[in-house]
Amino acid sequence: MNRKSIINTLLLFLVLISTTMNAQTKTENNSGLDTRQQNLAAIATLTAKGNTTELKTTLNSGLDSGLTINEIKEALVQLYAYCGFPRSLNALGIFKSVVEERAAKGIKDDEGKPIVIENQTKDKYEQGRKVLEEISKTPQPKPAPGFGKFAPRIDAFLKEHLFADIFVSDVLSYQQRELVTISALAAMPGVEAQLKSHLGIGKNTGITDAQLKALCSIIEKHAGRTQANILRRNVGETELPLTAPDMMVRVSEIEILPEFLEEYKAILQEESSASVAVEPGVIAIYPMFQKENPTQVRIVEIYADKKAYEAHLQTPHFKKYKETTLKMVKSLKLVDMDALDTVTMPQVFKKIK
Repeated sequence: MNRKSIINTLLLFLVLISTTMNAQTKTENNSGLDTRQQNLAAIATLTAKGNTTELKTTLNSGLDSGLTINEIKEALVQLYAYCGFPRSLNALGIFKSVVEERAAKGIKDDEGKPIVIENQTKDKYEQGRKVLEEISKTPQPKPAPGFGKFAPRIDAFLKEHLFADIFVSDVLSYQQRELVTISALAAMPGVEAQLKSHLGIGKNTGITDAQLKALCSIIEKHAGRTQANILRRNVGETELPLTAPDMMVRVSEIEILPEFLEEYKAILQEESSASVAVEPGVIAIYPMFQKENPTQVRIVEIYADKKAYEAHLQTPHFKKYKETTLKMVKSLKLVDMDALDTVTMPQVFKKIK
């Protein structure tokens, strides 16, 4: 092979590599959310749910994925407008401890673009109104119809503070801010109207249908299938059944040594409440004891599927329960059950709210 042939072969090889890499990049960009976006969505979801246990882990993942400290700060500050000061402040407190712990370990996280607030005009209402008009692509009359006329102060807060004071910081793009908002709204019950509105705004900022489809999985993982189905319904995706074919229903029959009864009950209560609060796959853990014989404990356990049960066994709260109560248990029998009516059963939980 002469020199010219070798050069031509190398050029062809480089073109093929470039084409393949470009195709892969395009697929990755258009098929869903990148790692940074996934973590940003998960952080917003967990903050809205008040799930501080998983939030700490996800904040670490977010920093590892390349989110800057200030990007996460801005997301958590913005969330106060959607899920309230308490959850926003709790999340910021956890994030502060995460940043400090990582620094103590010698991890140097990127601080990111400085958070600089420079309002463009003294009329912040007008500034916020224009921002909302830009991202909604809809005229925004003054005051806002409906709630704006009925309660002008809330209209002022919305325009002057959320869409002026908060949105004026360019640490997060409008697209990132809408991803944060949609994730939080999708995680919370009772706000479907607002979710629909922000889905439209999100698309205006460049969020794609593929990204919204990918978001459904994040919402299901961190907020449960019921909430994920609300998002699926609003983005044109098929809703998934609430009960899986391999849903697990179990009754644990436990006898406790009398001298440990009160201590055991306290530990069990802590474990069961944590399981229901932070594990989307735990449908119910309902501990009871016999009135006439309190050492006889019965626990009704319902898991969305076998995978959810296996994940439950690996949680810190279950491991703590298992290790600390081992000496307290005189006997244990696990009775696996089949649900007689999987259609009506979910209504029980709706009725007791």
